[in-house]
Order: sequence, then structure tokens, then C-alpha cells
Amino acid sequence: MLNSTIMNPSIRTVFVDADACPVKKEIVEVCEQLQVKMVFVSSYAHTLTLPPTVSIVTVDNEKEAVDLYLMNKVRKGDICVTQDHALASILLSKGVVVLSPRGLVYQDDTISQMLDARYLSQKQRRMGEKTKGPKPFRQVDRMKFTEQFLKILS
Repeated sequence: MLNSTIMNPSIRTVFVDADACPVKKEIVEVCEQLQVKMVFVSSYAHTLTLPPTVSIVTVDNEKEAVDLYLMNKVRKGDICVTQDHALASILLSKGVVVLSPRGLVYQDDTISQMLDARYLSQKQRRMGEKTKGPKPFRQVDRMKFTEQFLKILS
């Protein structure tokens, strides 16, 4: 088991946008192994069953309540796991390492393109057009996430 002197000292806490996060189990396993503090944030509409090593924060059921909590609590050097590109963009500007459940590390130089693509898809849907949704989440996505997550924490 690694101790905190081996880990990157700038990383304080792992925050998880937990409402629809498919890699909760993987996050818990890695954080417990490396003894990293983790905070799972979800709305009242979602019930989380997690071990006592996890701090669980439950927020209001309003549309952006989880995002607002994370924007206010996450600090430079923390890690946040989220699928939300807009939230990732805001957290990147704060010096947070942001990782998607598929193992994609959001970067300053690519986030604008991701936001533009999201905007165009939303615009097409509002006009009645059909757009592609996300690809099904697979075991290979879990493995890629775990690999990247371990790399970030070490």
C-alpha cells in the first residue's frame, strides 16, 4: 500500500459528480488502496450505497446543484471525476485535474472544441434533428478509467 509521501502532494481530495457516475466502485477501490480522501456528491434523487471511507454530500434536486457544490468546494490540486464538459471547463480554470469516467483527462487545449460540439448537438436537437448519443459504457472504458486514475494519483 502506498502512503501519502509517495503520492503527488498537490492532490488533496477526489471529488465525484456521482449522480450518473458508472465508475464509483473503481474510484472507491483505488482511493482506499492509496488512502486518498474522496467525496461523492449527488442529489436527493439518487441514493448512494458506499463504504464508510467515503464522504457523501447530498445536495438539492435542482438541475445544477451538484455542479454548483463542486464549483464551490473543489480546489487547485484536487481531482474531479465528471462527465459534464461545462463543469470540467470551469474546474480546469481553477487548476483541478478533471477526469471522465471513460478515462479521458480533460485538457485546456481541447475543452473548447468539446463544448462547441455539445452546443451544436443541443442546437440540432432543439430544431428537431436527431443526434448521436454516447456510446455504450464498456469494460474497456472501466479499465481505461482505472489506468488513468492510478496514473494521476501516482
